[in-house]
Amino acid sequence: MNNLAASTPGIGALVQVIDMTKTYNNGLELIYVLRNVNLNIYPGEIVAVMGPSGSGKSTFLFILGIFLHPTSGSYILGGQDVLCLDRTGQAEFRRNRVGFVFQSCDLLENSTVYENLEFPLIYAGIDRADRPARITAALERVNLEHRIHHSSNRLSGGERQRVAVARALVNQPQVILADEPTGQLDRSHGHLVMDHFAEIVSDGKTAIVVVTHDPEMAARCTRICSLRDGVLYEQ
Repeated sequence: MNNLAASTPGIGALVQVIDMTKTYNNGLELIYVLRNVNLNIYPGEIVAVMGPSGSGKSTFLFILGIFLHPTSGSYILGGQDVLCLDRTGQAEFRRNRVGFVFQSCDLLENSTVYENLEFPLIYAGIDRADRPARITAALERVNLEHRIHHSSNRLSGGERQRVAVARALVNQPQVILADEPTGQLDRSHGHLVMDHFAEIVSDGKTAIVVVTHDPEMAARCTRICSLRDGVLYEQ
């Protein structure tokens, strides 16, 4: 493995994480969750982040999603220094440029697939007349357009996760952050989700970061990085 702490920002990188450190003070000592992490992610890549529980994977993902701030370092996405934005600017940036897929899917219960995908569009201020085309296009990318008016409660586990992927796509983000997206799926449905991820990044414009414990799913990614004791290594 190569320690990524010494790497430098790459030309053409969609995401640049530079000397990122995250610490907490428990009152007795300073705890390092991330130590001088550097990572370049390019359009068309799926980057897996692996590591044992407590290694900092979720913290790293939350920082990329602009839900947490690092203690020090820089985070540049699409040429924008995200950490320099105020809270309103960061919320708008996250809404328009970042998509999320979580292990639990987090679909709206007692709502249709259409309504689940419409919610982020409403939040983003997309005109009502423009929403159906966006929703249909996102569902087509995961082969679920025929479920558009089904209740989310009636979907299988694999279908629910694919709806979650479509919801992440509906605002046409540059980066999708996926936290254990296949963790509750059987092997065949897990590979189906990874198939969809591969199709998504084939446009050469989007990148995906996948946090996973599953080495089989990680092997489907472009690169595998590991977090150990707050240090990021590339396999």
